[in-house]
Amino acid sequence: MSEQDPPVEPGGGADSGPETGGGQAIPVTPTPVPSAAQAEAQAGQPVTPSKGGKPSLGQAFLKELWADNSFTVTLLAIVLAGVVAAVLMVLGDANTRQQWAYFFYQPGTTLQATWDLLSVSFGNLFKGSIVDPDTFSRWVYGMDGVTWQRVLYPISETLTAAAPLIFTGLAVALPFRAGLFNIGGQGQAIMGALAGGTAGFALGWASPFGWIAAIIAGALAGFLYGGLVGLLKARTGAHEVILTIMLNYVALYFMSWYIIQPWVKNPARSDAISKPIPPDSMFPKIFGTTASDTGLRANLAIVLAVLAAWAISWLLRRGTFGFELRAVGYNPDAAKTAGMKVGATLALTMAISGALAGLGGTSIAVGTAGALTVDMMGQVGFNGILVALLGRVKPWGVVAAGLLYGALTAGGSKMQTGGVATHADGTTVNIPGISNEIVGVIQALIVIFVAAPLLVRAIFKLRRSPSAAATVGLAKG
Repeated sequence: MSEQDPPVEPGGGADSGPETGGGQAIPVTPTPVPSAAQAEAQAGQPVTPSKGGKPSLGQAFLKELWADNSFTVTLLAIVLAGVVAAVLMVLGDANTRQQWAYFFYQPGTTLQATWDLLSVSFGNLFKGSIVDPDTFSRWVYGMDGVTWQRVLYPISETLTAAAPLIFTGLAVALPFRAGLFNIGGQGQAIMGALAGGTAGFALGWASPFGWIAAIIAGALAGFLYGGLVGLLKARTGAHEVILTIMLNYVALYFMSWYIIQPWVKNPARSDAISKPIPPDSMFPKIFGTTASDTGLRANLAIVLAVLAAWAISWLLRRGTFGFELRAVGYNPDAAKTAGMKVGATLALTMAISGALAGLGGTSIAVGTAGALTVDMMGQVGFNGILVALLGRVKPWGVVAAGLLYGALTAGGSKMQTGGVATHADGTTVNIPGISNEIVGVIQALIVIFVAAPLLVRAIFKLRRSPSAAATVGLAKG
């Protein structure tokens, strides 16, 4: 008898129930053990799947697509944000809200009014950020003198808005991998804009030397401003969140003072604005030298932003410093024991992130603004935090998130114009515009749902990814 099978006690054991007799053993039927020949024969038999056999390629793709992975969760978070935004649009429109009061009396009319509002609003979002189908068709057929520049205007605005967001998003994503939370992108972008813009109008060099000097000046200013945080963090242990919050205010007030100085302020203007940056010192337009005449503002900044994302991706995956950065982020004590200079790594990481944010500020000053003003930066640094979180602090994820936020920003202006909904019977209905604040709501909702993946998984009942399960199985094996 093996050690795993305890002897059966006569008259009742732990599992035999109450004692019924005079101490006789309970009969036990042993489980037959197959012989070696039978086991070998059974092992050679093919195993038939219990349900449906091997899935097809399409079924496997759909199963993987609807699995619990970061891409699916992010995509569904965007869908949820759109659904909630649609509800808010309906509640915010007086006519549609009134129709819903009579839903059980005339449901068709209510649903038609809701469809008109949402189709025009989200259609305007697409038209303002990607392409206007009506404009495209008129260009194809040569109608109304529509030019290709007019067709590309929406995508140009998206790229223009996305470039600084990608820079500031990378400025958050990189130190995050080292265990640092850089929320000072706003201040670092301001310092980069001041330095880059000043180099642009003070030097007045011809292209390309003018905008190259602006790039160097902006990156250097951000490098020093971010490096100050890293140095204080490494030397004194001061928390980077407190430091960056305070330095954001320092940069903002310094900008207000700097612009009104006599060597900076435009003498021909009474408001607080710097001297204009010469056209030769501005970033070149990616759609040609005459793009400014046709309203196409997309410029070199988007190219530099993508190159910066590629450089950061290479640094993290293959660079020695990237390995040390990730090691410090995982376990600074272990990294120190391994001989890595933790303090120097943290300081250099913050300096590089500051340079990235500085380039974001420079892309605004030398890319589109053409002069320094107090309100030119908007919330580009703080929106970069949202872009980094939506991109899961990965370089190429930041690029995708930056393009999405750029599209929302560009399309938000078009949503305010409203439009006309045409029914199947030929009747038309005028749809009022949607407030631009709804775009900010959509952006915030996306981040909320991305930050709550358990909620997304529960709502859509996501299954575990087959590839992820296989990976875990191999790891355990």
